[in-house]
Amino acid sequence: MPAVSRARPVTGAVTLKQVAAEAEVSLATASRVLHRSGGREVRGELAERVQAAAGRLGYVSNPHAQALARARSSTVGLIVHDVTDPYFAAIAAGAMHAAHAEGVMVMMAATFRDPELELEYLSRLRAQGARGVLLAGSASTQARVSERLAESIAAFAREGGRVAAIGARPEANVDAVVPENAAGATAALEHLREQGHQHIAVVAGPETLLTVRERLGGLGRGLRVIESDFTREGGRRAALELFTSAPETTAVIALNDLMAAGVLAAAAEAGRQVPRDLSVIGFDDLPFAADLNPALTTVRLPLRQMGESAMKLLLANPAETEQDPAAPVAPSVVPMPTELVVRGSTAAPTSS
Repeated sequence: MPAVSRARPVTGAVTLKQVAAEAEVSLATASRVLHRSGGREVRGELAERVQAAAGRLGYVSNPHAQALARARSSTVGLIVHDVTDPYFAAIAAGAMHAAHAEGVMVMMAATFRDPELELEYLSRLRAQGARGVLLAGSASTQARVSERLAESIAAFAREGGRVAAIGARPEANVDAVVPENAAGATAALEHLREQGHQHIAVVAGPETLLTVRERLGGLGRGLRVIESDFTREGGRRAALELFTSAPETTAVIALNDLMAAGVLAAAAEAGRQVPRDLSVIGFDDLPFAADLNPALTTVRLPLRQMGESAMKLLLANPAETEQDPAAPVAPSVVPMPTELVVRGSTAAPTSS
């Protein structure tokens, strides 16, 4: 007697996500079969599975959500702080790979860490009918900027557009990939404490960036913090200031790898040997970190994976989830764990 396939129990309106799960295919594949979306036709056994699953579950598509989504173009925006920063280059590579797999073109813009430019680019992309926008730069901690961005995102959503982010966006109801910045910073501090360091300082970017505030939050209180630009030169300037104001410092935590590279340069200028005289830890594990002299101990983030995951969140549009784009829904949050990578730039202090 042939096996009988039985649909899983479903309550309420059946969504495309439930059909995809029943057919054991991706959400994008189910959408291509049932909505003719994505520009690529699915044939054969996969299409039959999806159609059969839709029939078993009694799936009825949401034409309003589909109409809004199809009114948008097959282009998405990617807004970063700085296209020359390897951090954003790695994220962009992952995001573009995910977009290419869905037949979507990516337009990238840089804000140079100016929140007004982020607002302007979002407005332009919305006016051009972009399908969605991925915000890859850190959120601002300035309340008025955050309020205006939330208003712009809400208006975009009412028109069928989508916004996703890398990093927490507490001011807006958006899907986000959120790196565990505080936990990574805590791991860096614990590593130095375990080595016996007591005089630890921090070189940080501006606290108007939420990323900086999160990483500082993982370090607790009581450490000397010198704020500078979130760049190699900013790290160099901060370290030279530190060597003058707190010469007893035996270890420095830089809140990104670019700043850490600047700290290493400053140590060489000041005649401090790393790690004998000074231990240095970075954050992000950019590609060059292992090639520095000495190789940099740092907190690793899976940057390419972050970009890919965020783009997938962005492309899971309302037509595919069968949600009304204007309806309030809980955002999806994907946490990204950190990992401390110990290399040659840290060691026990020679004196306390």
